[in-house]
Amino acid sequence: MPDPGRSDDAAAVKLSARPLRRTPCVGVCSTTYGDLVCRGCKRYAHEIVGWNAYSDDQRERVWTRLNALLKDSVRAHIDVVDEDKLRSVATRLKLHNAAELPTEVLAFRTLRARSVPLEALGLHARCAGRSPIDTARAIDTEFYVRSRAHYEASFKTLT
Repeated sequence: MPDPGRSDDAAAVKLSARPLRRTPCVGVCSTTYGDLVCRGCKRYAHEIVGWNAYSDDQRERVWTRLNALLKDSVRAHIDVVDEDKLRSVATRLKLHNAAELPTEVLAFRTLRARSVPLEALGLHARCAGRSPIDTARAIDTEFYVRSRAHYEASFKTLT
């Protein structure tokens, strides 16, 4: 049941945050080297350490935050102009849960999976002249910057 205090967009992010994988881990953990926010999955170090002990609600909150930050990061770099085309290509590429992923999350995962021209994916770059790989890197960097900013706003950090 949607929370009456939430905007429709927030409710949509929450619904789309259902775990599509058991963990957000992508196998590139930088917290081992002292980062407070993982450069791979963008979770906080304490979330990575405590993940297996988290309740379903705690995990869903992390997924919700990650999906919201990723969606905003994608929107800063590309526009989805043809969602059907994007989902069709993602399905042909056999991306896991392509039908259930939020559009922006699917766009990012598709860009990372294959170097397909943006137009062929139904996407339009906000910064012309970037390759699909460079666009995916720019989105990932934006995602990390936003995750760090969220961490620093949520927890007092010494830098």
